[in-house]
Amino acid sequence: MTVGPLGSPATSHLIPLPRWHNSVLVAGPPEADPEAWAGAPSSILVGDEIFLAYRLRRGLRRGRGYANVIARSTDGVNFTTVTQVVKEQFGGASLERPALLVTPEGRWRMYVSVSTPNSKHWRVDLLEADSPEHLGSAEARTVLPGDASMAVKDPVVMRDGDLWHLWASCHPLESEEHADRMSTWYATSPNGVDWAWVGVVLAGRPGHWDARGARVTSVWPAADGVLASYDGRATAAENWEERTGLARGRRTDTGLFEPLVATDDPPLGSPNPPGGLRYLSVVALPTGGYRIYYEATRADRSHELRSELILA
Repeated sequence: MTVGPLGSPATSHLIPLPRWHNSVLVAGPPEADPEAWAGAPSSILVGDEIFLAYRLRRGLRRGRGYANVIARSTDGVNFTTVTQVVKEQFGGASLERPALLVTPEGRWRMYVSVSTPNSKHWRVDLLEADSPEHLGSAEARTVLPGDASMAVKDPVVMRDGDLWHLWASCHPLESEEHADRMSTWYATSPNGVDWAWVGVVLAGRPGHWDARGARVTSVWPAADGVLASYDGRATAAENWEERTGLARGRRTDTGLFEPLVATDDPPLGSPNPPGGLRYLSVVALPTGGYRIYYEATRADRSHELRSELILA
């Protein structure tokens, strides 16, 4: 079964999308504050367990994103924490969405989004270990440094044969006024460590709900390329309350992916104002169907991490 906008009939996109009314709480915010959040999930299936990496954030006055948690579950809903990393390990002011995966050689990797203190700059560091438990004490190395003109964060990583692919959210740093703008850049790598940028593959569309920016959150291989979900917002005032949209991209003859093209589907949001629903992450289940995870706005305006089972 495919699902469409919240509570609606299925669409033809073959992407498992949130419907909300069947969702369950996975993790709540760490404190009672509208700016406190649990979310930004990255989920993978390893054996018969789902592993989930996600961000915990306190309010702006208490330090923002302070930890990335790694947890495991046999049912996809009830998770046990394996380990966590905190912003002080990276010398960062805040942590954002991680990307969790296991290499074909069995090595565990987590790509961590790190904010530079007293700056709008972000970079991505890599942790690698022989088990998820050891990621918490692994030594970090910077793999996407960004620069004085560009912040880099929130990577989505996919390995396809001998080539690694990455979609990351990039923010211009020319001025404070426009630093919230975002577009998705695409990069490739022979090893998942040394990345070469190809260029912008998804950007906001003037006059649309995603005019202020577009951030890819999940990518699925398709027959002629990839399908993707992405976060978007229309104005700077909607920062942190992005909604979820859909896009498609074709594969070139060289094995790379062309720029993504947003569909005309309406964006998906939380029923709680101001409607944020973002960072969609998807696990394909061996029995068929999907387990999806996303961050959504609660009635008190804080954010929580929710999950849904989408049956095949």
